[in-house]
Amino acid sequence: MAGKGKQKISIVTNILEANDRVAAENRKRFADARVHVIDIMGSPGAGKTALLEATIEALHDDLRMAVVVGDITTTRDAERLAKKGVPTVQIMTESFGGACHLEASTLRQALDQVALDQLDLLFVENVGNLVCPAEFDMGQHQRVVVHSVTEGEDKPLKYPLAFRRADLVVINKIDLLPHLDYDVVALRDNLQRVNPSVQWFELSARSGQNLAGWLDWVRRQAK
Repeated sequence: MAGKGKQKISIVTNILEANDRVAAENRKRFADARVHVIDIMGSPGAGKTALLEATIEALHDDLRMAVVVGDITTTRDAERLAKKGVPTVQIMTESFGGACHLEASTLRQALDQVALDQLDLLFVENVGNLVCPAEFDMGQHQRVVVHSVTEGEDKPLKYPLAFRRADLVVINKIDLLPHLDYDVVALRDNLQRVNPSVQWFELSARSGQNLAGWLDWVRRQAK
């Protein structure tokens, strides 16, 4: 049994090391093209696509943007974003086992379909999940976790790695707060317990409420 355990650990270590090597290659590619990359993570239904739609609409005159969208199956999110007039590449992980996250190698393949040197900013909308995506570096510059107030205040405690590795947390759908039994103060406390240095914005991507702070942050990262 001990031998089997060691073999399993070795396999996992090799996978992560191989991923990190490709992530480093991606990072150099982004640096050469002078493009900034933001990975968007979050649970299904947190509002990742809605946030990107609102962001693209607001910043399309200021920044040259593109999006890589990861989903297990369907192209619905990519179709929504493509309608906003930005280059959009879909990755469906069903074709290689239905992976619950994007890896550096899958992103590398998608990059061949994007003119990186003609962009200021590349968004990667990761597969809807708060577990696996946090474990895999893709070469991105920032990681943003989108959290919806419909999910509950305990998500940072239940899925600490995602929030610990986040550079920023977007607390989304605050327009629904009057209709929910949700404690925003408790969420802030839980965020700081997991990641004391994390920054966050409270907004509604759908209504546009408090969107300005997020947009200013995106501009600063890209420029």
